[in-house]
Amino acid sequence: MGTENPPNYTFMGRSLSELSINDNSSSAFSDCNSDRSGEFPTASSQSRRLLIACASENSDDFIRQLVSDLHSTSIDEQKQAALEIRLLAKNKSENRLKIAEAGAIKPLISLISSPDLQLQEYGVTAILNLSLCDENKDLIASSGAIKPLVRALKTGTSTARENAACALLRLSQIEENKIVIGRSGAIRPLVNLLENGGFRGKKDASTALYSLCSVKENKIRAVQAGIMRALVELMADFGSNMVDKSAYVLSVLVSVPEARTALVEEGGIPVLVEIIEVGSQRQKETAVVILLQICEDSVAYRTMVAREGAIPPLVALSQSGTNRAKQKAETLIELLRQPRSGNVAARTSEVSA
Repeated sequence: MGTENPPNYTFMGRSLSELSINDNSSSAFSDCNSDRSGEFPTASSQSRRLLIACASENSDDFIRQLVSDLHSTSIDEQKQAALEIRLLAKNKSENRLKIAEAGAIKPLISLISSPDLQLQEYGVTAILNLSLCDENKDLIASSGAIKPLVRALKTGTSTARENAACALLRLSQIEENKIVIGRSGAIRPLVNLLENGGFRGKKDASTALYSLCSVKENKIRAVQAGIMRALVELMADFGSNMVDKSAYVLSVLVSVPEARTALVEEGGIPVLVEIIEVGSQRQKETAVVILLQICEDSVAYRTMVAREGAIPPLVALSQSGTNRAKQKAETLIELLRQPRSGNVAARTSEVSA
């Protein structure tokens, strides 16, 4: 069981239909549209040259010169070329294809492995910006970008790590890349970024993990990397602005038994019940969907959910939520009120799994 009709970060797949949070769902994740580093020069001769090139109808000669400069033996020239390429790709969508066609992708990938952290960061961010063009994604992946991006995700500057997460997200929108990215070691450093990054890093990591974990083997990797602890902590912190994002990632993971077990072990059930009590309508509905998944075939988990006091807030939700939330709440209430012995006892053998 490899890939499971995956959702991507734009919520066009299975999990969106399960959660049915249609109008607002894309706001749960960062767009990862391009770098937001803000450190670019504003008054240098190079930046003026760049502005002229951006404004001109034909920047082909300028792009070819920049690609040539990427091969320079001077680190400063490489940095300037990579900086200008990332700006060109950031600011004009039509330049992304031109830059790729001019042969920039392979030398930019080489820069990602540079020991110079700034040069590495510029390379990562240029690749991110080029990956915004769908036509470039296959070329970027086939040119060997995934492993260097994973290394930058592990060891780069904070900006390089965030932008590497975004670039890997973009590449993961090609289905076959999800397994390659997972097997290249991306899941653990993404979980680390989710745990320890700044707010933008957490958003970018959650977005990439949401996409990558539509693949079963990546779900297992994420659980083994300790993602459940991070998700439960973020869901429990309503001031983190990460409750929705964490819950969406969790909703993808709990289809595998390992994730359900880890969720319970990390204290996730009380957190989910609290969300049903005090969360937003969207958060409540997501929490109910997750609890339904973990309770459906487990008498032991149903007992735990009921003992946490879930039934009163579920009753309230069944009376005041959206139609979808009402239906899910009613289904979960019925499940929790089933006898926890007798005719359901035969279904408890999976609890120890």
